[in-house]
Amino acid sequence: MAVHMNKVMSWFVISNVVNNNLLSKVVSAKVIHGTRNMSYTVRKLEFKEFGDPYKVLNLVESKCEEPQNNQVVVKFLLAPVNPADINTIQGVYPIKPELPGVPGAEAVGEIVAVGSQAKTLQVGDRVICNTQPASTWRTHAVVLESDLLKVPKDIGLVEAAGATSNPATAYRMLKDFVTLAPGEVVVQNGGNSAVGQNVIQLAAAWGLVSVNVVRDRPDLPALQSYLTQLGAHHVLTEGEFEKQRDFFEKNSLKKPQLALNCVGGKSALSILRALRNNGVMVTYGGMSREPVTAPTSVFIFKDISLHGFWMTRWHKSHRNTEVQKEMYKDLFDLMRQGKLKAPSHKIVPLDQYKDAISNTMNVKGYAGFKYFLDLS
Repeated sequence: MAVHMNKVMSWFVISNVVNNNLLSKVVSAKVIHGTRNMSYTVRKLEFKEFGDPYKVLNLVESKCEEPQNNQVVVKFLLAPVNPADINTIQGVYPIKPELPGVPGAEAVGEIVAVGSQAKTLQVGDRVICNTQPASTWRTHAVVLESDLLKVPKDIGLVEAAGATSNPATAYRMLKDFVTLAPGEVVVQNGGNSAVGQNVIQLAAAWGLVSVNVVRDRPDLPALQSYLTQLGAHHVLTEGEFEKQRDFFEKNSLKKPQLALNCVGGKSALSILRALRNNGVMVTYGGMSREPVTAPTSVFIFKDISLHGFWMTRWHKSHRNTEVQKEMYKDLFDLMRQGKLKAPSHKIVPLDQYKDAISNTMNVKGYAGFKYFLDLS
């Protein structure tokens, strides 16, 4: 029993010590907030060509200029390392920064200086980025005020740092494709992925039933326990789900109208077949690197719809709109209430970025941790 509990607890790696250290660094930084002509030394990861992250990334230093007009200086505190960041460095992501470039699509930071025409942000405000590429793998940056969103200080740094990708992706996929009433079912593969964990928690908060498919693994009981504590109703391996064609009937559940796919291949086909008539499958990833295929019969006889979703595209078309503001208000409220927690994660110093990259590039595991760079 003790061994099992140790495995379960290994999934809870939000460290109060680490977060307290981050917060203490933020407080100490406030001493220099009001100083004009203050020069900041910027430590950043930079790449001058696309390619292998181990070879093209370098940790360098530069000086941060003073903000002009409606610019502000952001002291970044924490930045997640996402698969999309790795793809950006490799040059295979649809968005390519100008070179030399700094990776990083999201982060949480604090305003340490403002330009003379800044109106909505002030020194001490906590912010996240509202544009891509955001180039966040650095300690400081001069940014347009309009490219940032103010976030409440009473939510965790880890939750805030990753808010624009995984929680937002889960939120939009549950909201935008079908209208789900409390008690209805959503099925997803990659249930223990970062997005999957957010889907579980949002579904629980909104009264939905989540059926979560994961890959088989030696520590399956610990994973099932962890996801159940997040709010998952059912956690099955791909093999178990494939064999139990009558799973929903046996468990007195309506067949789902919505399926969420981040794996592709046979796993996607399995959850696609579980949909009821007029169901929708949304694909937002392809971890197996296998194509999404669908039998002709599901189109003709079940009228199934297949959609793709890319959070970057959604942000681009909804930037600074009321819809976007409402989404973040909802997400921050749930984070504040403890109903939307960050995925299992590890935080490493900026100079240990290779560890974060290595683990993020590991195609074996949905079972690892989400890595964050400590920029404070």
